[in-house]
Amino acid sequence: MNSSEGKLKSSSSELDLDRPNIEDYLPSGSSIQEPHGKLRLRDLLDISPALTEAAGAIVDDSFTRCFKSNPPELWNWNVYLFPLWCCGVVFRYLILFPMRALVLTIGWIIFLSCFIPVHFLLKGNDNLRKKMERALVELICSFFVASWTGVVKYHGPRPSMRPKQVFVANHTSMIDFIILEQMTAFAVIMQKHPGWVGLLQSTILESVGCIWFNRSEAKDREIVTRKLREHSQGADNNPLLIFPEGTCVNNQYSVMFKKGAFELGCTVCPIAIKYNKIFVDAFWNSRKQSFTMHLLQLMTSWAVVCDVWYLEPQNLRPGETPIEFAERIRDIISVRAGLKKVPWDGYLKYSRPSPKHRERKQQSFAESVLRGLELEEK
Repeated sequence: MNSSEGKLKSSSSELDLDRPNIEDYLPSGSSIQEPHGKLRLRDLLDISPALTEAAGAIVDDSFTRCFKSNPPELWNWNVYLFPLWCCGVVFRYLILFPMRALVLTIGWIIFLSCFIPVHFLLKGNDNLRKKMERALVELICSFFVASWTGVVKYHGPRPSMRPKQVFVANHTSMIDFIILEQMTAFAVIMQKHPGWVGLLQSTILESVGCIWFNRSEAKDREIVTRKLREHSQGADNNPLLIFPEGTCVNNQYSVMFKKGAFELGCTVCPIAIKYNKIFVDAFWNSRKQSFTMHLLQLMTSWAVVCDVWYLEPQNLRPGETPIEFAERIRDIISVRAGLKKVPWDGYLKYSRPSPKHRERKQQSFAESVLRGLELEEK
């Protein structure tokens, strides 16, 4: 009996050591005073506000919903439509997909047979070489769009090459760049990717002045900022395209824009991109799917339907900060594309919650307990 009591005392003391000390999270100089009145346990353990907030975060998690692919509703599970759906699957995979793969293969043959001689034989004539490389990049992007049976409607005037201007767009997939590039050879700011995509980035896309970075490298931010300023000042450089969200969002929401594109002192030209999910969801979840599989998904769908709006250029207003300027541009794009704005940083997708955020929540809870004790004392 004594041994069991000793075990219970030791286990309880160990649990006490594991419990957080509330006073550790209170402001300096504050302490919990012993109440004069009778303190009830339920008053001390009243955590209903914290539970309400936690339940609300679970039920209405607007951050996770930004990066979730919503599958279409099933329509084919009945005796009338299921045979038609099976015929459609056979047609898409055994007829459409081989035809599209052939179109893309022919496009690559034409592109490489022209790009390689132009790139190496016209090094002495930079203006002609850049002009032809620009046209060839637009050509291969057009073959990519054709391989998805892309139905793209462009609204507004086509972008032109002018100094001190930058184009910004909402970001759903890497195909955003391809869809925009087939009309205008942009120099894009993009995350460095591995594999065959990285090979294309470091060879072909370098020819149009694209700039690559790595999120994990802090030094890359300084280098990219310097390159952005240099590129935006050049009159002969290709138009600069930036996706200020910094990550792919599911085309239903828009997350916070990074301010880098809005503190260059340039005219900002917004571009709104909206995909119709009637045939396929164009959202690319890079954490669950490689870009190769994403392309195969597009190539085995019926079509990729998309609208692109080139919106009115905007300039920084007097007294307006770059962050306010970024939010104003985000408002314009979100309204045009029908996106819901959420106050989240897209980079949180790649990182764990900050310890400071947890500590603030812990301090807030400790202060609420302290207020309850003070009321009981009075």
